[in-house]
Parts: sequence; structure tokens; C-alpha cells
Amino acid sequence: MGIGVGRYVIMPDHVHLFVRGNLDFSLTQWVRLLKRKLSTEIASAPPHWQHGFFDHLIRHSESYAQKWEYVRQNPVRAGLVSNCEEWQWQGEIVRIEA
Repeated sequence: MGIGVGRYVIMPDHVHLFVRGNLDFSLTQWVRLLKRKLSTEIASAPPHWQHGFFDHLIRHSESYAQKWEYVRQNPVRAGLVSNCEEWQWQGEIVRIEA
């Protein structure tokens, strides 16, 4: 399928994923499958996902860096940590070049 998940931040009530795919990649279908798979893997009560999602197409490396900095500051803005480096539910799975 040629899909890669790059950087991510998991928040208490939502998740940010930087994802890339081939030209035939359907983000809508992928998110639907991801929600279904996570729902079956989570041992507690099933998650109640919001309908739909927000996406943003990143066209160049400067935009990628700006979007990543905004996303990684979410835990700070939410008052969960004082420095984004303290948030343990973030990382990078594969390097995505914009």
C-alpha cells in the first residue's frame, strides 16, 4: 500500500498523525480502517470516535516543520506539560520528507 506514518502526538482526546501514501492512497479509507482496528485492540470500553477528521496537505519542508512544531506544542497548550519534550506520547515512526 505504500503508507508511512511519520511523526505523531497522542493526546487524551485526539491524535495527530503525519501520514504519507502513494498516489492511489485514500486517507479517508485509511482513517476508517485505523479507527476500526484501534477499537478492536483497545481492551477497555470501545472508543467513541468523532465522525470524520481534519486533514492538511503539506507541500514543502518548511510547512512540515511549522505544522510539526504546532502539533508538538499541543500538550503544552492543553496544560498537560510545561515543555513539549516532557510529553511521552509523541514520536516518529518513519521519516517523511515533504
